[in-house]
Amino acid sequence: QVQLVESGGGLVQPGGSLRLSCAASGYIFSAIAMAWYRQAPGSQRESVAVIGGGGAGYTYYADSVKGRFTISRDNAKKTVYLQMTSLKPEDTAVYYCNRAQIPFNSWGQGTQVTVSS
Repeated sequence: QVQLVESGGGLVQPGGSLRLSCAASGYIFSAIAMAWYRQAPGSQRESVAVIGGGGAGYTYYADSVKGRFTISRDNAKKTVYLQMTSLKPEDTAVYYCNRAQIPFNSWGQGTQVTVSS
């Protein structure tokens, strides 16, 4: 059974930084490309960062976060990270991790990120 547990969110001022973590279990983590998604109130869930699996070293970022967010993974810990810097109020959302492109049906609870002064 796939389980995804996100953590690390919080309230931060504009320009601040946060590091999100997602612990995964129930599947062969290292072989799967992973993504961070976010959903703001009244908006659809969107993918903001992707990292390849199976040894593929690629990363992909949405234009809205490019240059500010960095996705990484630790296959030994079955964990994917999202380092967020220069945060903006428009980054406020619930952040989730899941398989890239075709998410698993099972989502975690997400972690709330609020950027506000």
